Amino acid sequence: MDNKKENRYNFSVFEEKPWGRWDLLDTGLGFKVKRITVHPGHRLSLQLHNKRAENWIIVSGSAEVTIGEKKLTLSVGEHVFIPKETPHRLENKEKDELVVIEVAIGDYIKEDDIIRLADDYGR
Repeated sequence: MDNKKENRYNFSVFEEKPWGRWDLLDTGLGFKVKRITVHPGHRLSLQLHNKRAENWIIVSGSAEVTIGEKKLTLSVGEHVFIPKETPHRLENKEKDELVVIEVAIGDYIKEDDIIRLADDYGR
């Protein structure tokens, strides 16, 4: 079960996940900014979003990123844009935690806009 903390507006400000956690940094009309921390040896589900695009900026560690059929390795200071409806995954193959800033942009940016295509944790 995911650990969540909600604020007075009834949305999560952080969630513990089997792969690490995310923390909400800011949100507004049509955008959401999160800090994503991925534990060593873990990865997020292969997923897509129908109503939002995402930008990932690597701030600590090294990430293996899957976008569609492409795999990229990104280091601190590098970033990638993920269009809506595009399968994507974030993976940490290193010994230290991976930290990514995610900027989601779209008409609908709630956490239920997710389709998991493959998941290591059976969700």
